[in-house]
This record gives sequence, C-alpha cells and structure tokens, in this order.
Amino acid sequence: MSRGETVIEVRGLRSQFGTHVVHEDLDLEIRRGEILGIVGGSGTGKSVLINTILGLKQPEAGEVYFNGKPRSAMRRRDRDALARRLGVLFQAGALFSSLTVQENVMAPMREHLKMPVSLMRELADLKIGMVGLPDNAGPKFPSELSGGMKKRAGLARALALDPDLLFLDEPTAGLDPIGASQFDELILELGRTLGLTVVMITHDLDSLHAICDRVAVIADRRIVAAEPLDALTRNPHPWIQEYFGGPRGRAVLRQPQGG
Repeated sequence: MSRGETVIEVRGLRSQFGTHVVHEDLDLEIRRGEILGIVGGSGTGKSVLINTILGLKQPEAGEVYFNGKPRSAMRRRDRDALARRLGVLFQAGALFSSLTVQENVMAPMREHLKMPVSLMRELADLKIGMVGLPDNAGPKFPSELSGGMKKRAGLARALALDPDLLFLDEPTAGLDPIGASQFDELILELGRTLGLTVVMITHDLDSLHAICDRVAVIADRRIVAAEPLDALTRNPHPWIQEYFGGPRGRAVLRQPQGG
C-alpha cells in the first residue's frame, strides 16, 4: 500500500457501557503515513475509540478493518502479527515503576520476540536514543525521570517492535510549552523517518496546528468531520466552531504554519 491509502477503517461502530451509549454508527478512515488528531468534548469516547481499534474493547456493533481485513474474522496468528504492528503511548507513559527504562523498552520484545537478551538490550538502547533521551537514561527508574523524559521513555517502548501504526493518548498533556513543542517535533520527525501512521488524541491546539495532517472530531456519538485543520475551521458544526473559533483557537490558527 502507498501513502494516503486507507490502512484502518472503522465502520458502523457502536460502543456502550451498560445503558450508556458512547458511539453510535461511527465511521472513520485512517490513511497510511498521516498524522491524524482526534478531538472531542469530555466523555465523547476518544480513548474508547482508540481502545476499540487496538482490540482492548469489543464493540457492541460495527467492525474495525486493517488493510481491508475485519479484525473479528482474524485468526489468533493474524491478531498476534497485528499486535506487533501497533505501538501505543498511553497517557502519562504508563511505565512499569519497578523496571528501569531499558527494561520497560525490552518488555514488548520479551513478550513477542525470541532473541538473546543481549540483543534486546542493544535494541532498547537504540530506541532510547531515538527518542532523544540521554545515554544514562536506560538504567534509571521512572521515578527518577522528569515528566517529559517519562513521555519519551513511553514512546521508546511504543516503538520497541518497529510498529508502523502509532497511537498516542494526550502525548503533550502535563508538559510545559517548550517541552510540548519539542515532543511535537519528535513525533513529526519520527513519523517521516520511520514511515509511521500516527493517531493522536489531544486537546493541544498547538499540536493540532503543528503536526496533524487531518483532525477527526467526535460529537453527537460519531465522527462529524475528519478534515485538514484549515477546512475544519470552516465547518459549521456548533462544537467545532466553539472549539476552534474561541480566542485560543483563533490565536493558534494565526500562527505561521510550521513543518
């Protein structure tokens, strides 16, 4: 498949918890090589959508397709192969507190790969360097890291198996503006260098402006728009206008486009 072709397709998704319906007839296409931002108000199910795509939650209705193949019809071998293609950075990094950074990055390798531990260590150190952490970060425990370093360590672990699909949940939350901007630049550079498809939940208007090719908006229990940011700001949906048309949104959109 070439850049721009659909790599993940969500069709007719229904998600609910008890009687509470989160998504109803939700459709979304994710294109190879893009950075797709996902936004929506509190409680609209942004993380639920990502968890459903990842297979961590089963939908009540609908289907998720990978390269045209429905997940529900995949054999276990195919699902295992798919899992190795998916890298995930959960909110706050979700590192194992009892493991060093190097051991955290090695954890997916131990689960999915058969190789000497010495080679795992070398690969882990390579990933740690790739995300911009210093050489001495590997032996440290998460409690010894700053917030920004924890995010980068979590990203190194997400990249441990050389995925082509990367999912980020609020990657710049809790970072100061400089740290957030540096993390955005890192994601953009890794996406280009490694040929990643990136799906990113974020409330950060600067991130949406700086690195996202398209932005998908969840409202009314479905995706109401999935467009480049400049087109999205002209969408008449009330939530979109309130979100992007407010003072902060207008200030961000007046910035010169980076990249």
